[in-house]
Amino acid sequence: MIKITLNVVMAERNISTGELAKKVGITPTNVSILKTGKAKAIRFSTLEKLCKALDCQPGDILKYSPDEE
Repeated sequence: MIKITLNVVMAERNISTGELAKKVGITPTNVSILKTGKAKAIRFSTLEKLCKALDCQPGDILKYSPDEE
């Protein structure tokens, strides 16, 4: 399972949903979907823009956890 930890990185950088949306060029609604982990996919181009805006690596935003079976 891939978990999105965008909310953690945003909190560490003290950046709002609206500010990040503007920097990345996506809607605040889409940032919220990513923040809450409800996204089913993310484009590499969006991930690249998020990393640039937040000065981070993809691994700071995406975490892998083995499924609990």
